[in-house]
Amino acid sequence: MNFSALIESWLSPFNLATDTSEVVARIILAAAVLLISLMAFYISRRIVRDVLHRVVKRTRFTWDDRLLDNRLFTRVTLIIPALIIHFFLPAVFGGYDQSLDLARGALNIYFILVFVLVASALIDSLLDIYQTFRVSREIPLKGFAQVLKIGLFATALIMVISVLLDRSPIILLSSLGALTAVLMLVFKDPILGFTAGIQLISNRMLKNGDWIEMPKFGADGDVLEITLTTVKVRNWDNTITTIPTYALINDSFKNWRGMQESQGRRIKRAIHFDMNSIKFCTSQMLERFARIRHISDYMQHKNQEIDQYNADLGTQAQDAANTRRLTNIGTFRAYALAYLQNHPMINTDMTLMVRQLAPTQYGLPLEIYAFCRDKVWANYEAVQADIFDHLLAIAGEFNLKIYQFPAGTDFKVPSDQSSGRL
Repeated sequence: MNFSALIESWLSPFNLATDTSEVVARIILAAAVLLISLMAFYISRRIVRDVLHRVVKRTRFTWDDRLLDNRLFTRVTLIIPALIIHFFLPAVFGGYDQSLDLARGALNIYFILVFVLVASALIDSLLDIYQTFRVSREIPLKGFAQVLKIGLFATALIMVISVLLDRSPIILLSSLGALTAVLMLVFKDPILGFTAGIQLISNRMLKNGDWIEMPKFGADGDVLEITLTTVKVRNWDNTITTIPTYALINDSFKNWRGMQESQGRRIKRAIHFDMNSIKFCTSQMLERFARIRHISDYMQHKNQEIDQYNADLGTQAQDAANTRRLTNIGTFRAYALAYLQNHPMINTDMTLMVRQLAPTQYGLPLEIYAFCRDKVWANYEAVQADIFDHLLAIAGEFNLKIYQFPAGTDFKVPSDQSSGRL
């Protein structure tokens, strides 16, 4: 149907000139088409907001809520007025080929932009749906989604330029070969980040929620987000550190995931003893140690072993240098090991030992090497502190002194002695 001719017939009683009547008819038709498209857009938008929203909220599914939150349905309604205008374009601009081509070009650009908006919302929705699954913690895909959106925007830009220049997109793509070096320089960080993200994900080197340390960037905390170009880390002081994704491939970083997935968190700390307090145990000390619960069986077994060894020496046992005797440091080491073995928060299925390190100017180090069952930081520190509180306090029962670097108070002369000085 020729809508323009129909409107001209309605205008015939006004006795307008032919050219004037045609122009007025086309203006009226254009205004009517514009009004109809706006009304259709308004009605479709109200249907989406009032009807579709209610239906989505009542469903037991969650994926449709993601589509709604990212405004996918709202953006789809942008296509409706463009379709109506596209249908009436020949009627409005019929006979004016140049104007018709210009209008179609503008409409095609509008279609491209709407498609980009809808596709971008769909990518965001699919990413949100994917992040509801547990696998998203192991394999984060936000970087890949960003790559898709960059490719989408780049393609849309090429299509818009091809419409404006009235040239095939293939011709434009072929001419981009000379700009490859420039594009690689401009998009250096996204390209490096994309390749680094593939390596991080494929090798399971990093995932959301991992505790990592990277001193070079001041990062020490949980990974919040892995994107195309950056990795966000929430430090323990609640500050946010942003690390370039490719830096995690080029530089080294510590990932505590292995500890978190293991059966315990390591305790590795030494106590330094004053070597002047290390000595052989006297009979009174042995009697006292035999009454200590954790090492009573150890003392009985060791005393029998040493007595048998010394008895086999015969007359050589008359010289104390030839005999075997327990030391207070060795007995304390046995006590510390037994104490840890009976501690409810120490995992005895993992490495557990109390060992001497090489003596230093700070005394003899006795290192505790064990694994705490509770891996939560605050609880782990509390367990570790309780263990060393006990060992430091009970060392005096073994006639051992903890080494402490002399302070000013250690050289202070009592007042009764200082009064006799000249």
